[in-house]
Amino acid sequence: MSKNRVVQGRMVTPESLAELVEGESVLEADAIEDADRECPDCGGDVLTVGYMPSVTAFVTGWKCTECDWRDTDRE
Repeated sequence: MSKNRVVQGRMVTPESLAELVEGESVLEADAIEDADRECPDCGGDVLTVGYMPSVTAFVTGWKCTECDWRDTDRE
């Protein structure tokens, strides 16, 4: 699987995808994977990425490849 993916017409790395989901810089990110779901807003494909926004947290984030929708596993 390719390390980089296309999201909303731009090539993103795991770190830049995590930053799109988080809204700010992250410390580290795992590889981008296809999520087993579709976007609730537009029905597009969704990618998932695990990342560390801080040294004490690990978050799983989801981002639509076609629209601005994003979500995390935070409560």
